[in-house]
Amino acid sequence: MIEHYGRGYGSIISAYLYKRKLLTSQRLTRDGRIHSMENNKGTAIFNRNQIKYILILAMLIDHIAWSFVPFMSPLGQTMHIIGRLTGPGMSLLLAEGYQYTRDRKKYALRLFIFAMITWIPYSIHSHETWPFFGMDMFGMIFTLWVSFMTIWMWDEFKAKKVLKVLLVVAGCALSLLGDWCIWAVLWSLFAYIYRDDPKNKWISFSIVAVVETCLSMVMSGSVARGLFQLGASLVPILLTYFYNGKPGSRKPFHKWFFYVFYPLHLLVIHLIVIYLRTRL
Repeated sequence: MIEHYGRGYGSIISAYLYKRKLLTSQRLTRDGRIHSMENNKGTAIFNRNQIKYILILAMLIDHIAWSFVPFMSPLGQTMHIIGRLTGPGMSLLLAEGYQYTRDRKKYALRLFIFAMITWIPYSIHSHETWPFFGMDMFGMIFTLWVSFMTIWMWDEFKAKKVLKVLLVVAGCALSLLGDWCIWAVLWSLFAYIYRDDPKNKWISFSIVAVVETCLSMVMSGSVARGLFQLGASLVPILLTYFYNGKPGSRKPFHKWFFYVFYPLHLLVIHLIVIYLRTRL
């Protein structure tokens, strides 16, 4: 590909610049979409921070629906479908965050601390009691922490793959204490394993999403009541066509917003529910 540049020093310099440009292009899109910035220049308009805020908004819409909108109503189903963006979307961003963070220990510690902080508002919001002990007691941040530790184990632990798979199963079991259990762990892990292979990344994502949707239908006893889980299929569209792979502003506000907003919005929603109960 570089033969047409000529011979001598000119060819060497041209080849070097060509290779550097190619490597830079790949480095900017190491989330598994090396081709997307070239093919989707017109639609890839959101950076990582903006994608994160879209996912947070989807979460808020979903939680408002659970508290105030009839589940099977057209509005309720629409809001829940939008809300399916958040769990898988955050899982994929976590895999990318693991790859690029400068301090994995601090990242893991931050997730764990806020998972514990969220225990109180999440228990009150979801189970109307605290302390609550059992499955689904900690919320989404706890599951993201388990996902992060699972990726870290897979990446750094020198052992046979069979043992690693068993540890992944253990991570999935531990995630039962959080929201989006099992699925978020698998989405995050596969997104990291196939970070440079978009085809297999989205195939594995889709398999997990289909299994999750089918189990939801079985457990709810109704196809209609589990159909909203297909909203997870919006995630590949969002990240493939609208995410430009850029981090966005590195101001602390963007780093900490989700950690603060997540427990706070749960508490506010619950307080509104209590207020409405007393007024009706």
